[in-house]
Amino acid sequence: QVQLVESGGGLVQAGGSLRLSCVASGSIFSIQTMGWYRQAPGKQRELVAKITSGGSTNYPDSVKGRFTISRDTSKNTVYLQMNSLKPEDTAVYYCNFWTIAYDYWGQGTQVTVSL
Repeated sequence: QVQLVESGGGLVQAGGSLRLSCVASGSIFSIQTMGWYRQAPGKQRELVAKITSGGSTNYPDSVKGRFTISRDTSKNTVYLQMNSLKPEDTAVYYCNFWTIAYDYWGQGTQVTVSL
């Protein structure tokens, strides 16, 4: 059974940095995209960053230039480097591995950015 486990969340002051990691346990094949999403209280889950099997990346304007997604395919791991964090980045962050057969989600890790 495949599980995605995130780590690296926490409390940071505005302007600070955090690096999130997400590793897949178990056998997982044909990963099309790896991504990070976030959900703030009272808001819908939104895309933060994704990277395709070909290495193309995509970011919304809200994080472009501040967040960087990377991966280690040999370890089935995806990372999210978050710099210049803002209070509005506060949310639960979820990793996602999308394969041909299934859509995997992690349990989420809390990121809180204080003033």
